[in-house]
Amino acid sequence: METTGIVRRQTAERMRDALERLVAERDVWVSTAHPDHGPHQVPLWFLWDGRAVWMCTSATSVTARNVRKEPRVRLALPDTFDVVLLQGEAECFPDQEVPGGAAEAFADKFGWDPRVEEGSFLYLRVVPRTVRAWRGEPELRGRVIMRDGIWLQ
Repeated sequence: METTGIVRRQTAERMRDALERLVAERDVWVSTAHPDHGPHQVPLWFLWDGRAVWMCTSATSVTARNVRKEPRVRLALPDTFDVVLLQGEAECFPDQEVPGGAAEAFADKFGWDPRVEEGSFLYLRVVPRTVRAWRGEPELRGRVIMRDGIWLQ
């Protein structure tokens, strides 16, 4: 991969770029782990509400089962060059108990409301504790842009 010519962004610019992507993008890769069965990764639609990532999955999915046992998750936006990784703990909300604003915003973004579907769904909310962002090797140093839930400036 060619990385020459990449201008290293400052932390504030990386934060702005990451936030823009969190608002604009549709898909996120969700990594969970089960103490007995190991890691699991799946792409899900997501909504960024300005503070947290909201996702929805079947209440019986491997992802749902894993986060009930081990809530620590890692999320990755799907770009191997313009990397944004988030880490936090997933909170589970049954589809009929999700806070209304989040459910409506999710339905508005995707044109799909899991609350009216047959079967049960689970909303997952992840408030990031750590965010890393980089573009190519020149930005590996200083890639942490949020630590302990606080954006770095």
